[in-house]
Amino acid sequence: MAPTSVGDPKTGRCRLRELLPTVYLGRYPPGPKNSLTDVPGVLVHTQSIYSAQSAAPGSINTGVTTILPRAEFFNKACFAGIFRFNGSGEMTGSHWIEETGLLHSPIIITNSFAVGAAYQGIYEYCIPKHKSADGSVDWFMLPVVAETFDGYMHDIGNLVVKPEHIVHGLENVSDAPVPEGNTGGGTGMLCHGHKGGSGSASRVVKGADSAGKDVKYTVAALVQANYGRLIDLKISGAPIGRLLIKDIEKRLENREPESLIEKQVQDEINKAKDQKDGSIIVIIATDAPLHPTQLQRLAKRATIGLGRVGGIGHNPSGDIFLAFSTGNEIPVQSVGAGRQDVDPWKPSAMSVDMIDDNSINALFEATADAVEESIYNALCMAEDMTGFQGRQAHALPLERVKDLMQNYL
Repeated sequence: MAPTSVGDPKTGRCRLRELLPTVYLGRYPPGPKNSLTDVPGVLVHTQSIYSAQSAAPGSINTGVTTILPRAEFFNKACFAGIFRFNGSGEMTGSHWIEETGLLHSPIIITNSFAVGAAYQGIYEYCIPKHKSADGSVDWFMLPVVAETFDGYMHDIGNLVVKPEHIVHGLENVSDAPVPEGNTGGGTGMLCHGHKGGSGSASRVVKGADSAGKDVKYTVAALVQANYGRLIDLKISGAPIGRLLIKDIEKRLENREPESLIEKQVQDEINKAKDQKDGSIIVIIATDAPLHPTQLQRLAKRATIGLGRVGGIGHNPSGDIFLAFSTGNEIPVQSVGAGRQDVDPWKPSAMSVDMIDDNSINALFEATADAVEESIYNALCMAEDMTGFQGRQAHALPLERVKDLMQNYL
């Protein structure tokens, strides 16, 4: 079954598979949506906040991406693992995930200055639903909020993201394909010298369950890509960034009018990236029953996908990756939330499924492939933007990419 197309005929933007149908993106097929929501039970919502909602036209370009690992996240945790490739960034709740291997919170991705509002918004959503009859709250949850910095294209000091945006996102999640490009938390982000943002992809791997029955496992990724310089960009191994730079230089020599503007925009973005490279948040979901250490290993493989595209992990970059599995349901709030289902002083066993480590290689490879394609989709679906203080960010020039890639397909 061919993946669902999410290209936009109005803008001319499309995903990489639509642009380059013969490009090699790994040996495993994508899911039907080629999106994070191919993992059953995972729900996503994106919302963008633009200047039309503010008093300063052009200055506001930001948003929120909301991910529910499962609808019953409050009472049924997922196993999870985290990897920090470079730590100049934030992901709240990460200490608890590293301590217990449990994720029982929504995941919010937004801009760097909106972490507090997002944190509060999760509580504003959960408290009315889960407070006791007498109005008290005696349960424990550490919200998971991650960020990348969009202060080049967005007036980040305006603090336009509010807790009500988070509540709205949590109330409107769905299993539809994740909107990509200038969407959600990725609305104002840059990637490899061009407009970046949100991207997603998935892979399907043949496996076996604990009874030995043939099954298919899905591995999927969602990225908020806000890192990198054009010179480092690669597509399926091709040095497309260097080729695009040569293409601009050639057109400058021919005095093509648009080429000077492109060069100026690139120079300004490079100057900003020299001072502070951006970041990338990667969220990986799977229905394969992995335990926390295996999920930490899966999260590490996001680095391979990032490296294939040209990510370096520069010093001021926040490259933080979270992987979770819906393959087991782990009860939480079993002590608290007006309940005591277990004796906290009586060690009690529970049964979980887990993948044999000796058979995990395909899941590692599928993770790297899905992360790589997610970044391509963020770049390919992003559109031109005029942002804060009139700054420009151009979309990746898809037709020129298509022409330059012909020798590598």
